[in-house]
Amino acid sequence: MAGVGCLLSAVVLALLPLPRGADQAQAAAAGDSSVTKSGSKGTYDDFSDLKVTVHRTKGLRGQATRVTWSGGTPRGTSEGRNFLALMQCWGDDASGPDRTQCEFGLSSGVDAGNSRRVLLPDAPGQGSDPLETETATPVDQNRTHYVPFRPVPGQGDPTTSSTDATYFTGGDTNAIPFLPNDGNGGGDVAFEVKSSLEQPALGCGARRTPTGEVQPCWLVVVPRGAHDPDGSNGNSGNLVASSLSQSNWDQRIAFRLDFEPVGDNCDPDKPERRIIGSELGTDAITSWQSELCTSGTHRFTYTQAGEEEARQAVTAPSDSSPGLAITVDPVHAPEGAAPVVHAPVSVSGLTIGFVWMYEKSSGAVKLPVKELRLNQRLLAKVLTQSYAGSLVLNREQIPDYLAGNPRSIGQDPEFQRLNPGLEALKQNSMSPIGLVVSSENSDTARMVWDYVLANSDAGKFIQGEIDPWGMKVNAAYKGSVISESLDYFPKADLTPTPLDCGNGTSLSRNGLDMVPYANDMHQAAVKVRRGDMGTAFQCIVESNVPKLTGAGRPAVTDQRQFGIVDTPSAVRYQLITAALPNADGEYVKPTDDSLLKAVAQMPDSDVAGVKAPDPAKAKDGAYPLTAVVYAAASVDQAKDARQDYARAIRYAAGPGQSQGTANGQLPYGYAPLPAALRQQAENAADRLERGAPADPSGTDSTAPDDGPNGSGGPGGGDADGAATAGDAGGDTSGAAGGAADPDASDGPSVSPTDPAKQNVAQSGGLTPSEVLGLIRWVLLGVLIAGGAAALAGPVMLRLSVRRATPPGGGTG
Repeated sequence: MAGVGCLLSAVVLALLPLPRGADQAQAAAAGDSSVTKSGSKGTYDDFSDLKVTVHRTKGLRGQATRVTWSGGTPRGTSEGRNFLALMQCWGDDASGPDRTQCEFGLSSGVDAGNSRRVLLPDAPGQGSDPLETETATPVDQNRTHYVPFRPVPGQGDPTTSSTDATYFTGGDTNAIPFLPNDGNGGGDVAFEVKSSLEQPALGCGARRTPTGEVQPCWLVVVPRGAHDPDGSNGNSGNLVASSLSQSNWDQRIAFRLDFEPVGDNCDPDKPERRIIGSELGTDAITSWQSELCTSGTHRFTYTQAGEEEARQAVTAPSDSSPGLAITVDPVHAPEGAAPVVHAPVSVSGLTIGFVWMYEKSSGAVKLPVKELRLNQRLLAKVLTQSYAGSLVLNREQIPDYLAGNPRSIGQDPEFQRLNPGLEALKQNSMSPIGLVVSSENSDTARMVWDYVLANSDAGKFIQGEIDPWGMKVNAAYKGSVISESLDYFPKADLTPTPLDCGNGTSLSRNGLDMVPYANDMHQAAVKVRRGDMGTAFQCIVESNVPKLTGAGRPAVTDQRQFGIVDTPSAVRYQLITAALPNADGEYVKPTDDSLLKAVAQMPDSDVAGVKAPDPAKAKDGAYPLTAVVYAAASVDQAKDARQDYARAIRYAAGPGQSQGTANGQLPYGYAPLPAALRQQAENAADRLERGAPADPSGTDSTAPDDGPNGSGGPGGGDADGAATAGDAGGDTSGAAGGAADPDASDGPSVSPTDPAKQNVAQSGGLTPSEVLGLIRWVLLGVLIAGGAAALAGPVMLRLSVRRATPPGGGTG
């Protein structure tokens, strides 16, 4: 029986699929710090069956954390009842914060429970609260009782009214005053938490206890039922009392949040070593800074800038300029200049992140879009402002030059063909009006255009060919505007739309007002997470001065935004990512596995050993918008500077490749470097430490003669011999990372300097799905062996008995 049980278990285990998303970096990012708490019975509503889970409560920074719940009372489609209110608070008591310490009350719109205003018991039927007293809350200039917001000590005075926007506004608050359930009493939302960098008034991650520990913050959930504190059902079915009103506040569920220390905690008196460059390196280097500081004489500072600016800083080094550049495309040192080493430090990528709510039918419960496919031509359409909704409102006439085009991407037949089941997005208001993109000039923008323009359908559309459904490119982009890959995303259509402001005043609005730029991809991710890109579409007059303004941040159920973001920011803010087609036509999402597959296929750039993103040729499960991020440095620097930068490179390629949420680790969204690239970085660090070649001809007499320019590997120079290629090599044994088996004689020889031929499994780090897969197959083997052993005993016993029995039976 034991043997049969083991074998049956093995069959089930072999057929059991891995958990959803187990192959994604996001899966590991959830961590094991989830906390579940239950509600309690109230005076009028019972929340005893409510269970709320905050899926990540430790190692936090400015990001999003997932909140799920179940067991609530199912709500109707339009009732402002049976919902949750979520808010972030500070507070030092072990039991949680008081209500004056919570960011809440100024969200845009008129959501139920959204106010800091409270009513005393003498206002029955209007959401009054029998537990409120004259002395518990101050009164503002309108004789209204309110709950003031008190910032952390040192950040200012308490607010002076229920509408005081000194510390947060409707546009930047993270509070969710009205979070309806999914119709079944549960739900799932990503809640934005803020460190002191994003919200100094909460001080999360910056405040310390007397013993030096980081003070906690809190995520507070206030469940709301069908009654206001006085027992009434609200006005027209909607609750009107604030979720901060005492009776409602008493039902709160508080979750402790532990933040990573803000800043690199490095001695500010230490001299600095400056690093400059790509946004794709920002999250990783920011994480590594504190660890680099602990063991060195200098502190490392990072300036995010366009890669071209970073490359220029390295090719013309000075005592005050950054000595290390973070880039995607290689650095070409000027003719006659000292060599530049290139060390791979991270694998990252770009993605289309989105938050997209819709309703399948009028009045139905609003649901999130969870799966999305976008191809190159759809990207071309949205990047060229070819959907009318990116220029004019639904109530406004479509410009003649876009006549016949869909107003939104959701109405595009091509989009509908790729995304069956989303027919509801054909409604005018069910799609984002435009794609949020960064205003920076960058190598990554060029990578996107390389991907788009390499596709024949997309390229022809941009040049003026009408698509099969009759859609045409915006005339402002037709021709030479995008005849080649650009390092930015142009806004070529600035056609004004006149607006009447009243009182005889007027303004105009254009496509840049409708779909404004984000400063960078991190800000784009925040805008997408909040569902508000900052669209300004209407004119108002304040103090006799007309100005453009928007509708403000929408409620969670009405958020519809998408944007081009880096994969670490997508993971950080819990954005769902679109699947994009690779060269095989396979739609792929960015995961550790798909990023590393793309790296393994990348060709060299024009600097040997420096891999060039090649999105048009990624195949076999590779994600097309993948990039290897390099640290580049000139060898013509002072010895101590070269040693410090070499140490930074070694940390990045070593301990810095351990994925995690703590300072010093590789943030999720990056894939761990393959072993060959780690070795390449180590070699580059060695080469940087050696400095400029002693031989004027360019040969480093201190290095072994194992590559051009003494680079430590093959292909060390660029076309003019001025720059080394990351110093890949030094180990000719054929094993990745120098772990060769000298007795191995069969199979192909794989050079450790060529990640294009390196197996993805040699990445030096395992993805969550690989870990789960290994565990599954090990357990499977144990079960099969155990089952076989358990069955073997009775079988062998029976056989031995048979052999011992003489013919005819009996005992002889």
